[in-house]
Amino acid sequence: MGVKGSGCVKRNGNGFFFESFFGRILSPFERFLKQTTAGGILLILAVAAALVCANFGPLRQVSKFWELPLRVGFEKVYLEMTLHAWINDGLMTLFFLSVGLELKRELMVGELSSFKDAILPIIAAFGGMVVPAMIYLVLNPHDPAARGWGVPIATDIAFAVGILVLLGRRIPAGLVVFLTALAIADDLGAVAVIAFFYTGHLQVLALLAAALLLLFLFALNRGGIRHPVPYALLGVFLWFAMLKSGIHPTIAGILLACAIPAKSAFTPPEFAVKIEQLQEELYEESFDPSACEHALSCPGMASVAENLEKAARAVQSPLQRLEHSLGPWVTFLILPLFAFSNLGIDFSKISLSVAFGRIALGAALGLVFGKFIGISLFSWLAVRLKMAKLPNRVTWTQMLGIGWLGGIGLTMSLFISNLAFEGAVYQEESKIGILAASAIAAPLGLAWLYWLGRKSNQQPTTGN
Repeated sequence: MGVKGSGCVKRNGNGFFFESFFGRILSPFERFLKQTTAGGILLILAVAAALVCANFGPLRQVSKFWELPLRVGFEKVYLEMTLHAWINDGLMTLFFLSVGLELKRELMVGELSSFKDAILPIIAAFGGMVVPAMIYLVLNPHDPAARGWGVPIATDIAFAVGILVLLGRRIPAGLVVFLTALAIADDLGAVAVIAFFYTGHLQVLALLAAALLLLFLFALNRGGIRHPVPYALLGVFLWFAMLKSGIHPTIAGILLACAIPAKSAFTPPEFAVKIEQLQEELYEESFDPSACEHALSCPGMASVAENLEKAARAVQSPLQRLEHSLGPWVTFLILPLFAFSNLGIDFSKISLSVAFGRIALGAALGLVFGKFIGISLFSWLAVRLKMAKLPNRVTWTQMLGIGWLGGIGLTMSLFISNLAFEGAVYQEESKIGILAASAIAAPLGLAWLYWLGRKSNQQPTTGN
């Protein structure tokens, strides 16, 4: 049974309808990789802009702009913080919400959902946190410098995965998946470190309020509430309670992500049946494209299209929709703005003793060599002890390349540095170490894996 006119939708369930909708719904990983690559480039530009503004005459006044106060609220009920604080404590909460949504998805259905698949990146991430922290503490055993031990433990997923994707077919897909899972596990560890080790004096009443709000959020989830507005409103109050509790308010983003519903109203098979029903309704309308030059002249088609939009929305979980809508804002606005407002280092005020001080060296050596040793060694031990196995088609030499890329620790390392140090001198020294490590690890890992890919492509293949 055909449909008149050209340009009509095929009735074949494996045709355009399913390729279009399922391709849009079920390929977040591919879109994530493309977004990460572009986001990494923008992050580099933001870092470069921050350094230029901090070291070029008239532009140095930009640093004073971030200290301007901003009041949010009403005449008698308001919250006032500097622009810098609103970015670090406010906007970065959305970044942590995005991280939490990604963690939840990966734990439920992604690379961390299976113990067999997750154990190697988890062990590698653990090694990539322990060894850098030890190297830092060897160089900085006493407070207040010792408080920066958390600075070199985190890998920047935007840079690391973005660089890996640039290599394209020179590396196996399993290597990209492994690095992504490792970075996600690494983020989870960094969040735990922030929550347990970088907190102020705890306020019990504020903590109780946060706990009650979190319970209410989970009750909304269990009650089947799927609209984002109640979660957004309670999320704002949760953030405020965490701000007053002594725990860093960005942790509210992780807690809110845990309460966001992950189940969709339609399962994929139910969605397929709904599509077939809507197609039948479209045919019953005797839809003739040549007779419907304007959408207003085809009310039946408009009704089918509206139901199709509802079905497409229902097959996506609130977690998916929020993650997809939040992702571009985090990647293209929040992270670059965070880097631009925090990485302004005035090199004219930095002495050699600061540039090569123990904090800078601890951060740089911990990220570059600590990450390399920790990721590589713990991965080797896990495979050697038969606790895990290498990803498909991935070699040990390629795993060493991942170890080098793990030393790119820009965003999360910088965030922890702001929490660890109160003095400007310590923060500047830490920033120098973070920048130096990223500047070394990124090209080193890229060159290592590029050379391996080129070498493997030059080797002749042999038949069976």
